[in-house]
Amino acid sequence: MRIIENQIFDEERALYESDGVVVKKCKFEGPTDGESALKESSNIIVEDCYWNLRYPFWHDTNLEIAGTELTVNCRAALWYSEDVRIKNSKLHGIKALRECKDVVIEDCDIISSEFGWKTDNIRMERSSAQGEYFMFGATKLRFKDMHLNGKYSFQYIEDAVFEDCVFDTKDAFWHGKNIVVRNSVIKGEYLAWYSENLTLENCKISGTQPFCYCKGLKLIDCELLDADLCFEKSEVEAAITTPVISIKNPLAGCIRVPEVTEIIMDSPKARGEIIITDRKGE
Repeated sequence: MRIIENQIFDEERALYESDGVVVKKCKFEGPTDGESALKESSNIIVEDCYWNLRYPFWHDTNLEIAGTELTVNCRAALWYSEDVRIKNSKLHGIKALRECKDVVIEDCDIISSEFGWKTDNIRMERSSAQGEYFMFGATKLRFKDMHLNGKYSFQYIEDAVFEDCVFDTKDAFWHGKNIVVRNSVIKGEYLAWYSENLTLENCKISGTQPFCYCKGLKLIDCELLDADLCFEKSEVEAAITTPVISIKNPLAGCIRVPEVTEIIMDSPKARGEIIITDRKGE
């Protein structure tokens, strides 16, 4: 592979349609303010670089990025690319990842609104993210040890597994389908409305009005903290280990809970069963 090292690029399409290139310790910035440095490229390794220009990695295949910073000015960095591996890097530009396929992200710091829209087969581990509308419309997600802070996350996603994660996010999982969350902490209002086949196991969940209008919802040994008006018009099977403030009009299924301050059943369509157990769930 050809090695490009210790150079500065600022022109338009500086390395356009490259194939078999290692880019090391280079900077992409300057007065020309050019875009799309590595657009339409393949078999690319980027190491210890600094990117301060827009749209660098569009329509790329077999791309590896490590130890690299994509600044706030490096907007829309990766679009329409496949077979991407990103490690130990900062992705700080808006819309950093969109409509990409087969992506692995490890040990990264992401500050990017509208990150991950309509991506497919994304694996993320040991990373943190900030930004609104995170992973909107994405499919085949596998996240482990991931921390997220931002509103409206994981809306319209399908086929996802999250393990050992911490999510502080309002309106998460809206309209999501076929999702499993294990051993995680989820903080946020209006969680998972309109979701289908969402399963949460050994999770700590907090926030007002969670799990409304859901289908195929399952909670297995979950804590539900500061939660009121839960499960409205939802089909749910739930084993909850903590007291709940209020449950309202579950449509169908069974909710087992050690204590609930208020049960509201004022809809004729609400036929869900609520069973009050002791604090051991027995």
